[in-house]
Amino acid sequence: MTTPTPAPAGRPVRLLIVDDDPLVRAGLALMLGGAADIDIVGEGADGSEVAALVEQLGPDVVLMDIRMPVMDGLTATEMLRGRPEAPEIIVLTTFHADEQVLRAIRAGAAGFVLKDTPPAQIVDSVRRVAAGDPVLSPAVTRQLMARAAGPGREERQDRAERARRRLTLLAEREREVAIAVGHGRSNAEIAAALYLSVATVKTQVSRILAKFDFNNRVQIALLVHDAGLLEDDDGPGLS
Repeated sequence: MTTPTPAPAGRPVRLLIVDDDPLVRAGLALMLGGAADIDIVGEGADGSEVAALVEQLGPDVVLMDIRMPVMDGLTATEMLRGRPEAPEIIVLTTFHADEQVLRAIRAGAAGFVLKDTPPAQIVDSVRRVAAGDPVLSPAVTRQLMARAAGPGREERQDRAERARRRLTLLAEREREVAIAVGHGRSNAEIAAALYLSVATVKTQVSRILAKFDFNNRVQIALLVHDAGLLEDDDGPGLS
């Protein structure tokens, strides 16, 4: 798997919109097309069209509905995540903590936005994802993590054990950074708390992503949560 790279600076973000509702697509196109730094390169009506559209149009970001009739956004996300130079994916949903959204994040989506999100925030989300930042706020991340904790006790214990084993791959500083990421902290906040430069934090995050073959920070946060490292801790230096 190749980790998606941020869109090159100095040119508009190339955006592909995928939704089975033509009115929703038209509304999103109108909303996002007014931003000078976003170029809507195409639209799709179903997840089954995404691979060909990505191959043809080369978008930086795909804004993808999660519920579509032939191939849903989750399946399309899982299909795209293994592509070389895969685009970033933002999932569109009507739910705050849908189990399918959680699965999409685990599959490598960069985050999600609600369909009733104010237009300016959707535009900002596309910009942030194109720059390599997730679009999940700490509050939304906590909602997803709470949903992740839903299975029975035995399953949670098994998942916690697996997560702890995986985290043994990290050096001590990487582990500290991972926990801070799990608390939804920005690179600047992590740098201040751990007395590091922002560049060093970015390097540490990149190493963590590479070690676990992850696409984005949200997957780090979910792994740390699964390991039970966020329950009684506000993060290093951030209490």
